Amino acid sequence: MGCERGDVNLMATLLYSDPACREHRPGRHHPERPERLDAVLERLATPGYAPLLRRRPPAAEVETLSRVHRAGYVDATLEAVPAEGRAFLDPDTAVSPGSRAAALLAAGACVAAVDAVLAGEADNAFCAVRPPGHHAEADRAMGFCLFNNVAVAALHARAAHGLRRVAVVDFDVHHGNGTQAVFYADPDLFYGSTHQYPYYPGTGARSERGVAGNIVNEPLAAGSGSAEFRAAMRDSMLPALAAFAPELVLVSAGFDAHAADPLADIRLTEEDFAWATRELMAIADRHCAGRLVSTLEGGYDLGALADSVGAHVAALMAS
Repeated sequence: MGCERGDVNLMATLLYSDPACREHRPGRHHPERPERLDAVLERLATPGYAPLLRRRPPAAEVETLSRVHRAGYVDATLEAVPAEGRAFLDPDTAVSPGSRAAALLAAGACVAAVDAVLAGEADNAFCAVRPPGHHAEADRAMGFCLFNNVAVAALHARAAHGLRRVAVVDFDVHHGNGTQAVFYADPDLFYGSTHQYPYYPGTGARSERGVAGNIVNEPLAAGSGSAEFRAAMRDSMLPALAAFAPELVLVSAGFDAHAADPLADIRLTEEDFAWATRELMAIADRHCAGRLVSTLEGGYDLGALADSVGAHVAALMAS
C-alpha cells in the first residue's frame, strides 16, 4: 500500500490526534505542557507531510483500559479529575478539567491505530497525543502518565484481533517501568528499552529480563550519544526483537533523549530517531507485513521535539 510522490515511494501512514489532548493542563511551568502537541502538529502540517491520512480518535472504553489497569484504578483516576483547578496523583502527575477527555483519547488513538493498521487501512500509524503513558502501572499514575497507552494497545491487539506475539520498543530517555511491569510475566509480550540509567524512575537495569528473556533493557550512561545508542540497538535490541518474531510492533516514541532536551543527558539527534525508526520498520517488514504503530511519549524542548517527530514520521512515510 504505497503512493508515488516524485522519486520517493511513500507508504500510507495514519496520523491520529485530537485538539482535546491540549486540554490536559498539569500546570503553567510543567514540562509536559500543551505546547508540546502544538509544536508536533505544526511540523506535521507542513507540505512534506500532506500525504498523511489524518483521523480523530475515539475515546478508549473503560473495559479496554481495564485489560492493563485494575478497574478500581481506572475509575479512581477518572473521578480524580477536578471540575476546576488541578489535582495531583503524584508529585509529578497532575490532572485538570480537560484531563479525562485527553487521557481517554490518547489511549483510544493507540487502540484505533492498531485496528486500522491490522485492517490494512494503512501501513503504519503515529499517534500525536498527550498525556504520555509508559510510566503508568496497573494501579498507579506516575511520571506525567495516567493510562499506559501503548500497553493498552498491545493487549487490545491480542483480545480484539487474536494476535499472540506483540512487541513494544521504547526509545524514550526514561525507562518505561509501567510497560515492563505489564509485560514482565508474559513470554509472548516483548518490551525493549534504551534509556538513561541510573535515572528516573530507577528501573531498567540490564538484569531485568522478564520471565523468558522477553524484556531487553539497554541502559545508557549520561553523556551517551549516537554511537552508544546505535550500538545498543544494533547489537542487542534489534536482534532480540527479530528473534521474537512479532506479529505487531508498537513504539513508545519519546524524544527526550535529544541533545537539546532539558530533562536528561543523552545526546541524540533527530537523525538517530529516524535511523531507529527505519530499523524497526525493517523488522516489521520481515515479520509482520510492516505493521507498526507509534505513539508519542516524552520530549520537552519544543524545537527538538518538532524536528525529531518530523524525522520519525518522515521515516514512517518512506519505504
